[in-house]
Amino acid sequence: MLEIQNLHVFYGGIHALQGISLSVPEGKVVTLLGANGAGKTTTLRAIMGLVRPREGSISLNGRPLLGRRPYEIVRMGVSMAPEGRRIFPDLTVMENLLLGAYARTDTAGISRDLEFVFSLFPRLRERQNQRGGTLSGGEQQMLAVARALMAGPKLLLLDEPSLGLAPVLITEVYRAFQRLREEGRTILLVEQNARAALSLADYGYVLETGRIVAEGPCAELRESDLVKKAYLGI
Repeated sequence: MLEIQNLHVFYGGIHALQGISLSVPEGKVVTLLGANGAGKTTTLRAIMGLVRPREGSISLNGRPLLGRRPYEIVRMGVSMAPEGRRIFPDLTVMENLLLGAYARTDTAGISRDLEFVFSLFPRLRERQNQRGGTLSGGEQQMLAVARALMAGPKLLLLDEPSLGLAPVLITEVYRAFQRLREEGRTILLVEQNARAALSLADYGYVLETGRIVAEGPCAELRESDLVKKAYLGI
């Protein structure tokens, strides 16, 4: 579904992505692992049209994404739950969710997806009239993911969804991700929490200082010395 080839991104004189290539097949969960500053978020920002690569290609089902505006990319079927949640704190949970569907006109489909995200995160149903800024950190993360799902994406991008969450909330959020996986959703998951990501994803890439240094099925990556030492603390 998603294909990235030889992607180079610069921030001024900093070569943030140095020729990375990766793919996300339809119906699979792929994770991009790496330490802070490795280039994981830059990769997602490039996919969403938020940064302009100097070289390389990105395509979704054979259609190029480079050069398109972010709202066009959303309409093509890509949405992202960003790092730091970025919800609208002064809007209610329901208003945040409906903003996620701003590019859609299928009223029946929006209603179905609203029921789906409430079934995925029951806390959001209970708090649908509450302002986003009054939610706990874990609830805000649930809202960020649910808002991204309200766009009805073919490809869901998740940027550091476990960041800053207590272990019990990480388990709850990843339980919802497991349900998405079982339903055949296509997901690109960016994480520093390698243990959680490798337990969910089908395939993984390890990014270090803008380069992919390892890749493979997650079962194999869990056994690799590089991942054990650098990311699993073994």
